[in-house]
Amino acid sequence: QVQLVESGGGLVQAGGSLRLSCAASGRTFSRHAMGWFRQAPGKEREFLAAITWSIGSTYYTDSVKGRFTISRDNAKNTGYLQMNNLGPEDTAVYYCAGGIVRSWPDVRYDYWGQGTQVTVSS
Repeated sequence: QVQLVESGGGLVQAGGSLRLSCAASGRTFSRHAMGWFRQAPGKEREFLAAITWSIGSTYYTDSVKGRFTISRDNAKNTGYLQMNNLGPEDTAVYYCAGGIVRSWPDVRYDYWGQGTQVTVSS
């Protein structure tokens, strides 16, 4: 049983940056990974990025490549999503998730955070 607590969302102007944090309780294991998702009003939940907890391999969806960076601090059981060059289209509720790697980058996400709102003004 792992609980994920997100923070770092808020209001930012277009072109600005935010760093989201996801603190995980309990132990993490060698096959675990953390992912970030977002959901805008009226749209499906969208995968953004993922990172393995052991080696730190990363995977990004095309829409965020070059703008978003995923990272983790194993000692703190915390993952991060650095978001740069934000635009109004990035406005959404952002979620972190954790689970077991099946076949990278395919992950079974069993644990989900509560979500944090990111609003980008034009």
